[in-house]
Amino acid sequence: MPNLQKLRALPLVIAAGLLSGCNSMVLMSPSGDVASQQRDLIIYSTVLMLLIIIPVIALTFVFAWRYRASNKSADYAPEWDHSTQLELIIWAAPLLIIIALGALTWISTHTLDPYRPLGRLDAKRPIPASTQPLVVEVVALDWKWLFFYPELDIATVNELAAPVDRPITFKITASSVMNSFFIPALAGQIYAMPGMETKLHAVINKPGEFEGFSANYSGAGFSGMRFKFHGLSGEDFDKWVAKAHAEKTELNRAAYLALEKPSENAPVMRFGAVEPGLYDAVLNRCVETNRMCMKDMMAIDASGGQGKVGAYNVATLDAATRARLGMEPAASSVPGKNYVGAMCTAANPEGVPG
Repeated sequence: MPNLQKLRALPLVIAAGLLSGCNSMVLMSPSGDVASQQRDLIIYSTVLMLLIIIPVIALTFVFAWRYRASNKSADYAPEWDHSTQLELIIWAAPLLIIIALGALTWISTHTLDPYRPLGRLDAKRPIPASTQPLVVEVVALDWKWLFFYPELDIATVNELAAPVDRPITFKITASSVMNSFFIPALAGQIYAMPGMETKLHAVINKPGEFEGFSANYSGAGFSGMRFKFHGLSGEDFDKWVAKAHAEKTELNRAAYLALEKPSENAPVMRFGAVEPGLYDAVLNRCVETNRMCMKDMMAIDASGGQGKVGAYNVATLDAATRARLGMEPAASSVPGKNYVGAMCTAANPEGVPG
């Protein structure tokens, strides 16, 4: 009886496995043009490889049947060792497949380069000359997603929206560890790395709600690092923006530093205003006003450095920052980590002594 019960449960296990893979089907039925081209690339590559695999598998069964021990009518030629025609078939077919795959890969690598601006809305429609892309600045936090809309002066957490048939330019970075920004229905994944900016160009062609997540493990809260991407009509997108503007909370440096703290399964948040230059400060790792921005360090290094004087431009994390990062008790006598200090602060942009 126990074995019979296990057999009865088997169909349920199989059905659960099939249903668990339903979300993966979005890759084969995407709603964005870039993802559609990537799907076509998968299909073409698979078909080209099957042109070799299927005949080989079929001939394996044919040869096993034809030359079985009981088939006395099959040709028996123990001295046979060469056939020019067979050699041509064996080598020519794979060579042609490799050439075709190489050409397909070369073309698609350049056409689908995530840094390359889009040249069309879909296979039948080019981008109108007057169309400007929607710029979205993305920050991967622990463990949530922060989206800046610099043209609209709003920001959101774990919610993303864009108008249908309008190109989107994503600028992507991270606050601490590497993550991977991925909306399967829109375009392929691209990494988010601290101190670096990657780019992705895409367009959504159908209205709807789509899944977005991180495709790179980044710690304890990784499984909850998901968000909804809304493809909206122009009118609905304007309403969504107005809803965000209705929030009176401003995302300034202090609010960002609080938001940067690790948290799991964070709810959707909206900010009706954003402090100017905040994304640039996140990218250059200088949200704290006494920390030198990476771009400034690189500019100094490119011009030859600051010499001996610059060697003393070192600061220590203050007690509040150390407490926020959980490095050690704020009142501890143990010194914090040192880093290159800023030459000026946001309150004193010219660096003039008070």
